[in-house]
Amino acid sequence: MALHELPLEAEFLHGYFSQELEPVLEIEPGDSVRFSVPNAGWDLAAGERFQASNPELDRGHALAGPIAVRGARAGQTLAVRVDDVEVGAWGVTITDDDHAVHWELAAGVGRALGRELDLAPFLGVIGMPPPSPGVHSTIPPRRWGGNIDCKELVAGATLFLPVPVDGALFSAGDGHAAQGDGEVCGTAIEAPVTAQVTLDVRDDMALDWPIARTEEAWLTFGFDERLDGAAQIAVDSMIALMQRELDLGPGDALALASVGVDVRVTQIVNGLVGVHAVLRDDAFR
Repeated sequence: MALHELPLEAEFLHGYFSQELEPVLEIEPGDSVRFSVPNAGWDLAAGERFQASNPELDRGHALAGPIAVRGARAGQTLAVRVDDVEVGAWGVTITDDDHAVHWELAAGVGRALGRELDLAPFLGVIGMPPPSPGVHSTIPPRRWGGNIDCKELVAGATLFLPVPVDGALFSAGDGHAAQGDGEVCGTAIEAPVTAQVTLDVRDDMALDWPIARTEEAWLTFGFDERLDGAAQIAVDSMIALMQRELDLGPGDALALASVGVDVRVTQIVNGLVGVHAVLRDDAFR
């Protein structure tokens, strides 16, 4: 398996989803890609903005890609293993046009406002373009991925996504040094990152919505305009996963989910609400 690298250059970045974007790289299934991105607002540091190649279109998150996966076909599943996410020395949390908190990041700790917290870096946006033509915003999460903003997707996690278009056309970015569930002000610690992912194609799982595997749990995701709608999608996906992974009938899976699965609000700020259901490996003995 090969390791490819995308340098921090405008030709390898974009700020919208579209199946009409030409891939900047084509890889074999199982290959890894290492890339660097500015933060979501195209900033490299306080007062230092990275210049997008097409400012009229590149209005969303700064994303590396698209990356074509040779042989990937619509209807298959793309497995995205997060190998590494490294933050630099600076990040920012923006509450509105007039207020921002700047963070000093060093040795796995973030410091601001006389306080500090442990960092847990991850990529907020991981996904592929919708199958419909045209330009699509990077802001909402979709069943094919996108702005999921799940703080559980740190290095070591694998995200499984339904492939919407041939070649997959995968993109990622929106580095977060740390975030709470909900992302309640609309931003996390938005930071430039260098990350590495490994992309593979799976034929043995058919998905309608994303699922993920972390070192300690299974996660299922739902996105909807309403919180209850997103929660229902996540729970339905979890029931299906428990039937498959634990060899349960639907009624037994639902009963065990009610006592052993946690339903969490991923984010409430991206147009579509995100919910993830969590089945920890130690939930049942």
